[in-house]
Amino acid sequence: MTDAVLRCRVGAVELANPLLAASGCFGYGLDYDGLVPPEAFGAVVTKTVTPAPRRGNPTPRLMETPAGMLNSIGLENVGLDAFLADKLPALAARGVRPVVSLSAGSAEEFGEMAARFEGARVTALELNLSCPNVAEHGVNFASDPTATEAVTRAVKTRFAAAPVWVKLSPNVTDIAEVAEAGEAGGADAICAINTLLGMEIDLKTGRSPFAMNTAGLSGPAILPVALASVWRIANRVSIPVVGIGGASSAEDVLKFIAAGADAVQIGTALFAEPGLIDRIEGDLRSYLEDADCPDLETLKRRWRERAEE
Repeated sequence: MTDAVLRCRVGAVELANPLLAASGCFGYGLDYDGLVPPEAFGAVVTKTVTPAPRRGNPTPRLMETPAGMLNSIGLENVGLDAFLADKLPALAARGVRPVVSLSAGSAEEFGEMAARFEGARVTALELNLSCPNVAEHGVNFASDPTATEAVTRAVKTRFAAAPVWVKLSPNVTDIAEVAEAGEAGGADAICAINTLLGMEIDLKTGRSPFAMNTAGLSGPAILPVALASVWRIANRVSIPVVGIGGASSAEDVLKFIAAGADAVQIGTALFAEPGLIDRIEGDLRSYLEDADCPDLETLKRRWRERAEE
């Protein structure tokens, strides 16, 4: 079997394989170098970048759960200027395909940030509208279809060099309605889902150990929620969907694809097994061979045809 068997498309973006490193779980793209080459992924979604540098939330920031992880990082990052000057050129020099995650405080600010990438080499921009750990970033956007459409439109108006993907929160009444708003604003793809709102309690104090009290839950526990969200969105929009949430195996990736995803981001699982990308790729190839399917695109087509019967 050749490399072509795992090729896929997310709209205009062609990827060597459907596996992307999720934002916040692979640094800026080169942080895992030596453990797993970033080129192994179809693309790498960078750590979220904000207009100015952020120190993030106080510690503790991470806590393991029985089936996942709680995080309250708070969008710690180097800021837009340093990212453009240092991080992005380093990715280009290595030939890594970056999907740049952006977060801002208003639609206008999102548009201004996006405009700075007009001459840069990026695979796509991913609009992080739904970080649950920072009060002033994203809280209102992903929970409000009107705000989601406005942010997406502001970015599309100022940026035309690459596709714009919109990342949505599961912490809403109807995620498909918000996805439709992103599509109406000109989004080229929908990414779903971000973390679920979660909490821990320290029984010694009777309080949450996190400064923000709540945190974002990721990992295997949220996979069923993510699958349902992707399925609902894929049946309501005509643009591609990128699945996110709890995937750690080829079986999980295939479930996302069957639910309607065109590609899948791998996140929390990378902390436990940085090199799992090779295992997933190998298992995907074995599944296709056992299914007598020449490539991933053919499998997706078969499943979608059956779903329409």
